[in-house]
Amino acid sequence: MSWQNYITLEAGKRGGRPCIRGMRISVADVLGWLAAGMSHEEILSDYPELTEEDIRACLAYAADRERRVLTAA
Repeated sequence: MSWQNYITLEAGKRGGRPCIRGMRISVADVLGWLAAGMSHEEILSDYPELTEEDIRACLAYAADRERRVLTAA
């Protein structure tokens, strides 16, 4: 999975935070929902514009970012 196909950055949207496919749903939103215990199914039910691939892209983005932070340290 290549998160680059799903995650977008736009200066004027959500303060330039990474979002999903140009929507106003940020990676941080999805990660927060997962951290709060929501299942993929619950997220998709609450936000039908999202896909399973979007959720996985958020996780891949976070993992990639974590690897870069650890490498830079």
